Parts: sequence; structure tokens; C-alpha cells
Amino acid sequence: MSNPGWADWQAVEKIDPEAAEAIMAEVHRENTKIELIASENFSSTAVLAALGTPLTNKYAEGYPGRRYYGGCEYVDIVENLAIERAKQIFGADHVNVQPHAGAQANVAAYFAFLEPGDTIMGMELAHGGHLTHGSPVSFSGRLFKVVSYGVSKDDETIDYDQVADVARRERPKMLVAGYSAYSRIWDFARFKAIAEEVGALLLVDAAHFIGLVAGGVHPNPVEFADIVTCTTHKTLRGPRGAMIMCREEHAKAIDKAVFPGWQGGPMMHSIAAKAVAFKEAQSEDFRSYSKQVVANAAAMAQTFSREGLRIVSGKTENHLMLVDVRSVNVTGKEAEARLDEVGITANKNAIPYDPEKPFIASGIRVGTPAITTCGMKETEASEVARLIATTLKDDSESAKNEVRARVRELTERFRPYPDVE
Repeated sequence: MSNPGWADWQAVEKIDPEAAEAIMAEVHRENTKIELIASENFSSTAVLAALGTPLTNKYAEGYPGRRYYGGCEYVDIVENLAIERAKQIFGADHVNVQPHAGAQANVAAYFAFLEPGDTIMGMELAHGGHLTHGSPVSFSGRLFKVVSYGVSKDDETIDYDQVADVARRERPKMLVAGYSAYSRIWDFARFKAIAEEVGALLLVDAAHFIGLVAGGVHPNPVEFADIVTCTTHKTLRGPRGAMIMCREEHAKAIDKAVFPGWQGGPMMHSIAAKAVAFKEAQSEDFRSYSKQVVANAAAMAQTFSREGLRIVSGKTENHLMLVDVRSVNVTGKEAEARLDEVGITANKNAIPYDPEKPFIASGIRVGTPAITTCGMKETEASEVARLIATTLKDDSESAKNEVRARVRELTERFRPYPDVE
């Protein structure tokens, strides 16, 4: 077993061979399967190395220059690097890099300005929104009054007139824009106008597309929103974690809501890895990567359409798409299982106005950030779409074996950690 270069691997194997075996099995899975889950990506070895440092040892409750513990002079440097780099990339007045995950970033943003029972308005989960935007099974749906907007039946895109009508009627205190499964560019200026008209704060959950913003291929919500929350591990290609960006007037409320409101000590090793990821995101290579992510997604969508698989809303303008699989007489659940058999990882996903239950679903969600990190371009992205179509149309062993063989050929050439055997 080769040393992966981002850890003292001999120490892991010596102390805990069972854990080492499971970890290396996961690395092998990532190296040998085609990863299409839109919310996943592969961190660089530099980001992984930063995660595995002694910064994990340090308690640093508070913020740089005003901690509740001594000995924070060096973690202050790291956190300030992450903050300043994020400000430079996105043009934000204020940045908090301490949230452990996207859900924690959203809960902090809500409780910085809202009281339980206040009204929030977000995209309906069944139409592509996120659990934390008001789903009844989430804290957001349990603690706040929730009103939702969705996409039109006609073209499956956001109906901005409906958003405005619902907002005027319900007068939410916070309007939430953002998605987990929507393939179009948002009109942030329109959302800002609606929020201003009804006296609401505008929160943009940019978890999925923030890396595309950094890469210059997606509109920047920071220009329009009062608060922007995002994760750092999807299109931004950093460590698993999150951050909040806001206008200066909201800085104190946001910081107080994160700590001591909803979190204790920050994960300083993760914040160091965020700083490294932001450094990478400032490079020309990252801009080229982001352009390729979008180009690969467009190529996949076009190929799916030629293969008779409908793309929800007709096309993609970002890094993901929803594929309606009913035309090949399978459910999303069946499609996910079949694809896994041949070495392609995707996830079942409800489509708007889905006749199936969410756990069954009529679609799959497909994204290109991870395969693009591995070096695939339009030619390979189109081929992957054809392999998916073949797998869903033909369940025979001969067809599966042909797809498996091609997946092996592709993953031998395009893998995230080629130096790890």
C-alpha cells in the first residue's frame, strides 16, 4: 500500500489497521468509480494535508484577536488568511469561516435575525430546494413558519411572478434563494427587488454553486444578498465545512449567532484547509477548472437528450442536472442501483411534480465537479452520459460488462488520487 502523501500512513496502519483498511477501501472506491454526485468533489492533497495537522489540537473559541483561550496567535493567522482570501474572491464585507457545515451556517444565519415562529420563504424541497429552507423534517420547518415557492409546470423554471405574489401575501421576514437540485442560473437582482418590496432580508444559500462564482462562470450573489451561506467542499473543492458572508451592518449579528450561539470551538484544522482551498481558488487553473465544469455539464445534458432521457427544465446552466428516467421505464431508485453496479455513482432525486415518493423518485441528479477534477473534458463527459443511458436502457449482463470495462478504462486515466494504489 503506497503512502498517499497527505498523511503519516505508516502510523495509521500501525495503530489501527482496521480503520486504515476502511480508509484505503474508500480511496480505492473514489479512484475506481465515476463520481457524479453533484454535491461531492475531490479535495487536493494540499487541502487534505492541512486537515491532518496538529491544528486539530487547538481550542480557539472566539475570533482572531479576541479568543477565550491563550496560545491562539498562530491559529489567528490561519483564520485571518481564510477570511481575507474569501473577501478578495467574492467581494464580501464580512466573512465568518467557522461554521462546521452548510446546515450550521443556515441555522446561524436564521437565528441572527429571526425568532422562532417568524416566517421564512424558500424553495420547496420537492422542486429542488434544500432541507434547511423550510422542510418540515428539518429544524427550519419545525421552528419557523414556512411558505414556499417552486417551479412552473410549463417549463420547470422558477416562476418569479409567483415568488413575488407569495411574498406580498405572506410578508416573510427572510427570503431564501438557493437549491440542491436546480440546473438554471438564478436572477438574484429580481429576488433582491422582491425582498426589498416586502421588507425581507435576502439570504442566498450558495452551497452548490459558490465555486463557480469563484471561477468567474456564475453570477455573484454577494452583490445582491444581505447574507450568503455556502459550503466549502462542493464546487469550491475545499474541505467539508461552510462559511457565511454578509454586509458589514450584519457582521456582529452573524458572528454572535455562530459563536456562542450555535457552535463552540471552531475546527482550526478545517479552517486551515479552507484557507488553502481559497488560495487554490484564486488561481488561473481554478478558473479554467470552473469553465470546464460547466462545459462538461452542458455536454452531458446534450447527450442525455440525444439518448432520449429528458433533462428537467430542458438544459443546465451550472454544474448539475436532473435526468427524468421514466422514459426508459425505471425509477430513480432503480437507476441509482443499476449505475452503482457498473461503477457509476449518482443519486436518485425527485423531479418537480414527481408522481413517485421521494425515496423512489423519478429522476437522478448528475453533476460534473468531481469528474472534472479528475481531468475529464467534454468528450469523456458525453461518453459517461452514453454509458448511463446504455445501463438504464439495457439491464443485460452483457451490456453491464461492456459498461464496466469502459468505466475501468476511464478511471485508470482519470482518477482523483493516482499516486495511491
